[in-house]
Amino acid sequence: MGIIADVKETLSKAVFSPSSLLSGRGALHMAQILLCLVTFVLGIFKGGSSHSYWSYAMFTWAFCPLMTLFITIIELFKLDIILSMFCMDWSDFATGMAMSSTLMTVSVAIIYANFYACRTCIYGWLVSVFAFVSGFVYTLEVIKDKFLDKKTGSYLAALPGFLKVLEAFVSCIIFVSLTGYRNQFALILCVVAYAIPFPILPIIIITNIFKKLKTCLPFNLDRFVFIFLVISVVLYVFAAIVWPIFIFRNNPRPNDCPPSFCIWAIEFIITFMTYVNLIFFTLDLIFTLLGICGFKRT
Repeated sequence: MGIIADVKETLSKAVFSPSSLLSGRGALHMAQILLCLVTFVLGIFKGGSSHSYWSYAMFTWAFCPLMTLFITIIELFKLDIILSMFCMDWSDFATGMAMSSTLMTVSVAIIYANFYACRTCIYGWLVSVFAFVSGFVYTLEVIKDKFLDKKTGSYLAALPGFLKVLEAFVSCIIFVSLTGYRNQFALILCVVAYAIPFPILPIIIITNIFKKLKTCLPFNLDRFVFIFLVISVVLYVFAAIVWPIFIFRNNPRPNDCPPSFCIWAIEFIITFMTYVNLIFFTLDLIFTLLGICGFKRT
């Protein structure tokens, strides 16, 4: 009866609360949704592009406001109380998504400005300005949560979870940048090395967010994550050695190589991001081995 009473009491607290929209957090959410949607519409009207960077920008400006709208609706009806009781740390999830959205919107603003803004591209600059303002507003939410409200995350907004988010984010940048590897077996193996850890990362993140799901697994998740990190480090060490050797062999940087449409520069981005992700995975593995900063070691 005690559990049933607790459930009834929790459900009674889940009521419509329009005052949440008038708070500083609610105002930031409204600004984020509006700015991202305006940026998305402006980007669409400017015209499409066959380049994967444009698709990544459109996805970001659609995904981030939709996720913010979802969080706003949940908090508007105080459904986060129910979610926190049954399956997840809602505060950790909301702050973690703000951090992830900041990462996505700021990066896509830089990428879009690099590719589509120029001295004569007034419309490109307009989209870029809105993109940077969108990223700035998401950054304000992270500053508010982590530094002003002193929110501490249990996973996603803490180092163990956010490091996984960084690994997944860098993997996305690698995939949207992939070029110049076709018909070269060694480079195809590098793409396979990038691809193996990528789908497992969101599964690990989701499983750790939903605490009830984690307890239902027939195996120890922490041990699985440790094995996954070891394999990922080995794969990225392989890619970090093989990719630059084969991609830049007989392929010097052209004399005229503007960053916005030079294939060589994009191939360099892949190389750079490979080393960045190797560092992230290595740090993740070391912290897990040492069992520090909230990392689990089994």
